[in-house]
Amino acid sequence: MICTLTRQLVLLMLLCYPVTVLAGSKIIATGGATSIEGSAGGGIVPWAVTNGYASSGEWAATAFATVVGVDDFTLNVQGASVSYDNQWEWSFARQRFKLDTLGGELRQDVFGMKYHFAGELLYTALPQLSLGLQYKKNRDFALPQAVGARDDSGIDLYVAATKVLFDQVAGRNLLLNATLRATKAHQTGLLGFGTATDNNYQLVAEGSAVLLLNYNLALGVEFKQKPNQLAFAHEQHWRDLFAAWFVNKHLSLVAGYADLGSIAGFDRQQGYYVSLEGAW
Repeated sequence: MICTLTRQLVLLMLLCYPVTVLAGSKIIATGGATSIEGSAGGGIVPWAVTNGYASSGEWAATAFATVVGVDDFTLNVQGASVSYDNQWEWSFARQRFKLDTLGGELRQDVFGMKYHFAGELLYTALPQLSLGLQYKKNRDFALPQAVGARDDSGIDLYVAATKVLFDQVAGRNLLLNATLRATKAHQTGLLGFGTATDNNYQLVAEGSAVLLLNYNLALGVEFKQKPNQLAFAHEQHWRDLFAAWFVNKHLSLVAGYADLGSIAGFDRQQGYYVSLEGAW
């Protein structure tokens, strides 16, 4: 796993090396990082910001690799996104969830679209507001179906509000985000969607708070509420703590601690989170 991550990080660093490529006009760090579902945000929560540094009339692109390792599972994610005009974002993420203790793996593709429809992250009293859609396709449905999932694909819908508040904590700026998601997914879709007796959408809340230590360093905390619909095992909420280093507008690194609660009957799934993103 470490060798695989190293190869991914080296590849992204090589891709990010030509700093003559324009990364856009937005201020550094205002594109956030890339979440495990491919959209701009923190580690586990999508924000209202768009990936990269594209401002009015500009295009931006990002690519990322993420590894989350907990006691009995390992999640590997690779993906890319394109954004335009600081208004539109299109993203793709491929997830591989290794069942380290049980053996085998679950794979999922996530196609995302985000539209920034009001407000601004920095310059208006109104927070930046965005609508998002994620189409998720489970590529290994035998196990999810066996434990009670109804469908191998589903659509998540969310609305996110994100705002930077200036001079809030010891002279540092504070980013706050709130996301409301409608979903049918079990374990974000890795264990399928819906059940035979309940195929209704569930509303869940997600949030992030990030302290901006200076222009390129940040400390953050996130919470992700999870629905609990599969009868065979309890699904718990997710949390993480992270540090982000925005090296420049082309390269950023996020590392932290993840607490994913109980997954498929395995309790106390805690461990590390590492993500590298390149931007153009």
